[in-house]
Amino acid sequence: MAHPKMFDDDDPVLAQVRAIALALPGAQEKISHGRPAFFTTRVHCYYGGSVRIEGEWQAHDQAVVLHLPPAETEALRQDPRCFVPAYLGPSGWIGVDLDQRTDARELGELIEESHRMVAPKRRVARLGGTG
Repeated sequence: MAHPKMFDDDDPVLAQVRAIALALPGAQEKISHGRPAFFTTRVHCYYGGSVRIEGEWQAHDQAVVLHLPPAETEALRQDPRCFVPAYLGPSGWIGVDLDQRTDARELGELIEESHRMVAPKRRVARLGGTG
C-alpha cells in the first residue's frame, strides 16, 4: 500500500529546501513514505518528519530531517527547534523545524553538511572546502 502524500507542493518552505537540496552535485528528488526525499546514491535530506510520544504520532510537516556528524547532531538536540525523528533518529538523524523566518544560510549549511555525510566522494569533492 502506497503512503499518502504528506506535503503541499505550494509550500514556500518546501520550495526553499528544494532549491538548496537540488543545487548540490548530483542531487535528485523522490517521494519516500509520502514525503520529499533528496538524494544522490543515498538520501541526505527529507522534508517533513514525525515523532511518537506516548503512543501518539506528532507530525513535523515543515521540517528537514538530516544526517549530520554526531557532534553536530548532539549539539542540535539542545535546540528547541530540533527533534529526534521516528525511525531515523536511532541511526543518528536529527529533525529541524522550519518556518518562513528560518535563516536560509543556516539551512543551506545544514543540508550541505548532510549531503557531505552520505554523497559519493566525487560529488562531495565538487563542493570544495570542508563544509
